[in-house]
Amino acid sequence: MRNFKRLALVVLALLVASAIVLFVLENNQPVALLFLGWSAPQLPVSVFVILALLAGMVVGPSLAWFLGMRRRPK
Repeated sequence: MRNFKRLALVVLALLVASAIVLFVLENNQPVALLFLGWSAPQLPVSVFVILALLAGMVVGPSLAWFLGMRRRPK
């Protein structure tokens, strides 16, 4: 059973990695991003999307942890 779980995890990781590679290869049109007066250099669309995803993956759990710590009685 342990080997099956390990194999399933490896297959899932390979599927996610291949989906990311396909996404990057299909979205390589350069765009310039202007946000709050800050101008980013021209980069592919996929770079901005992946950066936004990573920022959300860091900020979301951090806020949840911080708010959870505030509500917990001392």
